[in-house]
This record gives sequence, C-alpha cells and structure tokens, in this order.
Amino acid sequence: MPIFEYACSHCGHVFEKLVLTRNQDLPECPKCGWKRVEQKFSAFATVGATSKSAGGVCAPSGGG
Repeated sequence: MPIFEYACSHCGHVFEKLVLTRNQDLPECPKCGWKRVEQKFSAFATVGATSKSAGGVCAPSGGG
C-alpha cells in the first residue's frame, strides 16, 4: 500500500495519505477540509541514504 503526497489547492498544506485501493477518492485537506487536493510527485527514499553512526563524514571514493 503506497503513501502518496498531496497539496491542498486552497491553503497550500502538504500532507501524506496511505492509499488502500486505486479506486479510492482523493482525500480532503486535514488542515482546512478543502476537497480539491492535487497529488504531488514524490520520489521515494533509498535504503541506507544516511546513518547517524557515520558521524556525517563521507568516505573517500578511492578514485586515483
């Protein structure tokens, strides 16, 4: 079940919603209740993008 990102066309609030089926209606804005929201394009995160234990330091690439 994917989570989609939406933006309210009335107040601009951006929120996420779990979509259970493809036939599900667009959600309403949880902030203002407006029923006209737009689905945003959102890229999903990759596994292992950052790690707290790495201390924020990048390892050298070993190029040459």
